[in-house]
Amino acid sequence: MSTQTHDLDPVELEILRNQLESVAEEMGQVLIRGAYSPNITERRDCSTALFDADGRMVAQAEHIPVHLGAMPEAVDAVLDHDPEPGDVYVLNDPFAGGTHLPDITLVSPIAPDTTESDADASEDTDPILGYAVSRAHHADVGGMAPGSMPAGARDIQQEGLRIPPTKLVADGAVDEEVESLLLANVRNPDERRADLRAQIAANERAEVRIADLLADHGDSLLAAFEAVVDYSRERVEAELRDLPDGTYRASDVMEGDGVTDEDIPIEVTVTVDGATVDVDFSGTAEQVAGNVNAPLTVAKSAVYFVIRCITNPEIPPNHGCYEPVSVSAPEGSLLNPDPPAAVVGGNVETSQRVTDVVFAALAAAAPERVPAGGQGTMNNVVVGDADFAYYETVGGGAGANPDSDGLSGVQVGMTNTLNTPVEALEAAYPLRVERYALREDSDGAGRHRGGDGLVRSIRVETDATVSLLTERRRHPPRGIAGGDDGRVGINRIDGEHVRSKVTREVDAGTTVTVETPGGGGHGDPAASEASRETPTGDGAES
Repeated sequence: MSTQTHDLDPVELEILRNQLESVAEEMGQVLIRGAYSPNITERRDCSTALFDADGRMVAQAEHIPVHLGAMPEAVDAVLDHDPEPGDVYVLNDPFAGGTHLPDITLVSPIAPDTTESDADASEDTDPILGYAVSRAHHADVGGMAPGSMPAGARDIQQEGLRIPPTKLVADGAVDEEVESLLLANVRNPDERRADLRAQIAANERAEVRIADLLADHGDSLLAAFEAVVDYSRERVEAELRDLPDGTYRASDVMEGDGVTDEDIPIEVTVTVDGATVDVDFSGTAEQVAGNVNAPLTVAKSAVYFVIRCITNPEIPPNHGCYEPVSVSAPEGSLLNPDPPAAVVGGNVETSQRVTDVVFAALAAAAPERVPAGGQGTMNNVVVGDADFAYYETVGGGAGANPDSDGLSGVQVGMTNTLNTPVEALEAAYPLRVERYALREDSDGAGRHRGGDGLVRSIRVETDATVSLLTERRRHPPRGIAGGDDGRVGINRIDGEHVRSKVTREVDAGTTVTVETPGGGGHGDPAASEASRETPTGDGAES
């Protein structure tokens, strides 16, 4: 561990690292407890993190990978506006640091009151020590369909209200005119207001806790900001040096864009060179008419997630983990679209495919760490009308690992949410859950089997709009090292098979069923059968 330049011994650094991460975790708890919508309070579709004064992430809560990997771009976008102590900036623009429109981000300067030491401070000293950031998926941000995830959107304006970095709070007071403008363009504005205020409270908690740490540790705290980043970078670089240098390639497809069902290719070339990794998506399709375009920030998030998976999970997650990794995609492509491209499906579905294809490319470089294909989709289900918006991502099968079976009925890849408990769902919405069970035999066989998917059937008890954004309905999750593929998923509305991406008006009494994909198997299935055989004959133990 290189800490000499920071004047911190390893024990002190470890203590401060854990305290910084606890601040990020506490931010998340404040947000979850203070929010109103079940999407945040139950599913925990939110993320929180701390950044230093230069906009580098120094600590994060273990929340949603696609949120966290893209957060630095949001902070950079806010820094361009010269935020001041007491400000809170709001944004969701995917072309200015956001991911997709339902993910609203708040960025707040951290400037604890240091009145007692002001006399000794230089007039040039920047009072901002860092930034508190919270990102939450809001159940509706306007647009052409309740839930703001229409399957057939052709431009970002159809997906909802687009917010560039905008000052929501100035000198500690909410700008009511800005808030009114935001709330006038969404469904269920009272719920949106409550969720935004919960995010503000989470960011405020960070400043209180950083002030406490500053009082306890003084300048050592600021030294720790730098030291934890350096420490993570050095450890990731050491892990990358253990990978064989080389160029690794893979390809996969998206199953249509919501406008057409034609496959959309994604190609990647991963170059490992000593302590660096370059990930290039040249050869990927041009941006499409539908909503599976993914901003480059989303593609970066997926790549960073894979690198985290194939390196030691004990390495503290922060900016240092990303520094040895470069990511590029051609401008105007599926993974680096030009505005006003529709992108809501890119964040939730294309991010999953990017994860799959980068894992596939690195399978030869790190075979002991790369799993078989997981379900490869978030199985987005949105039901709503003018008065409510229910949003859920449904778990499925995880891919098997070299040394264990895949888990069943879990989120994989770029999401890390819980489910909405049946009791909470039925209490909050005019919906009834008719079936919620594991989807038996949806796993891929192998020396280690993949996990099973889920079956979730929901009866809609009022006229409503249903949107489904899903994948792996034609192309199954891949097995690896001789393992079998998992089963593809199925979507049904009142028993009728429907496309992987669809928005439809439905009558009261309609049942929506999603059967999610199973995970791929790992290794030769025959090896699994052989290992289960019981010895027989003379000398066999009973």
